[in-house]
Amino acid sequence: MTVLHSAWQKVRANTETALVSNATFYLYLLYVIDYFIRIHARIPGVGVIRPTLLMAILIILLLVIQAEKLKDRWQHESAKVIKVLIIYVFITLPLVAWPGSVIKNNLPEFVKAVLFFFFTVCIVDSQKRLKTFLVIFVGCQLFRVLEPLYLNATEGYWGSKTHLGGGEFALRLAGGPYDVINGNELGFVIATVVPFLHYLVFPRGILGKIVYFGLLPLLLYAMVLTMSRGAFLALLVVLFFIFIRSNNKLLLVGVAVMAMIFAWGKMSDVQRERYLSLTGADVRGAETAAGRVAGVGHEFELAMEMPIFGHGIGTTPEAKFHRTGRTQAAHSFPAELIIEIGIIGLVIFAKFILTAWRNLKALTGAIGASAATSAEQLWRRDLIYTLQCVFWMYAFYSLNYWGLSQYYWYLFCGLTVVIGRLLNDDFENAVVKTSEPDNEKHSPRRSVARRRHSHVS
Repeated sequence: MTVLHSAWQKVRANTETALVSNATFYLYLLYVIDYFIRIHARIPGVGVIRPTLLMAILIILLLVIQAEKLKDRWQHESAKVIKVLIIYVFITLPLVAWPGSVIKNNLPEFVKAVLFFFFTVCIVDSQKRLKTFLVIFVGCQLFRVLEPLYLNATEGYWGSKTHLGGGEFALRLAGGPYDVINGNELGFVIATVVPFLHYLVFPRGILGKIVYFGLLPLLLYAMVLTMSRGAFLALLVVLFFIFIRSNNKLLLVGVAVMAMIFAWGKMSDVQRERYLSLTGADVRGAETAAGRVAGVGHEFELAMEMPIFGHGIGTTPEAKFHRTGRTQAAHSFPAELIIEIGIIGLVIFAKFILTAWRNLKALTGAIGASAATSAEQLWRRDLIYTLQCVFWMYAFYSLNYWGLSQYYWYLFCGLTVVIGRLLNDDFENAVVKTSEPDNEKHSPRRSVARRRHSHVS
């Protein structure tokens, strides 16, 4: 236990145990659902009132009212770094290339993404709430995959197309009609969901295995239909980490080989050539694969036009239009950071990701220093395995993806802070329990104090 406590001193975990109100927590869940499922776009007229923004404002007001419970949660290193980033973005706003575009079009998306960190750290404050939150989060991601897959099977829906080179295009699966994600982003959603299913659903009895094996083929088939080469490689990173941690490596290899043979037989010629283009083979799509690599180089050249403070949050498509005549999102996260917030902003965000890595490293040390025996400890250990896998997948995919105004790094870091706080609270409770003299354990005054502590926990 001493080693465990030492590990959490490294991440400065919070020892405050008072919970925020249920209303705040459930409102945050609604915020998550609307952010991913886009309820406001599905119900006519709702989008006019900007429900996501209204919920965010209401949650912030509720947190301000409960500020006394939250003061220690703002002191974590990750929170300090992200506050520096926010201050930097606003201070440098007059110095970027297009401040008007930032204020009018792009700042709200950045704010909504960053709020995933603060809301998660402040609101998800018990293991029960953490489980509920993850069910909602993973459920939303599954819906985003299964909806377009179902529409593809029943109505021939695709949602997007991809350039094969030579002026030839092919249909590819993207997000549903009300979603805003393209094929690459849908593939990223799939690669994100798989670790959560493998570590948190599969080990949970026969029902968990039924759900896992029922969903996994659908997710892999959807991945094939997206024709996303970057997401396919990200999924390989996920599978690699699952493989090295598995005790049944030979079985996994056998299953993977059979799945690949089956999937290859079901692919169209275009889909096969799309993935073969990753190997450098002379097939349709090889031209665009090479163009993607060259495009990243061009993005860094663009970044050097405003290297100190950048062009402004969310202005990568605008900056590309002025340079090439085409609006296109970034294809490299480091390049996007320099383009939008400059080298200084890149350093700050790298520091933020470094704090997430340190949090995760401390979590890994904590589970290695204590044996998981109870169901709750096993679940938390499996969640840490999930985050290890997700971290390296995110790090890899960031080479091929954007993310400054996307939720994923902010939510990931917030989850590492939450788990650290929960483990630290467990340690503090264990120390109190084991250090209590027998006469104090049976003291009426001590019992009352424990009941009061339990009431706020």
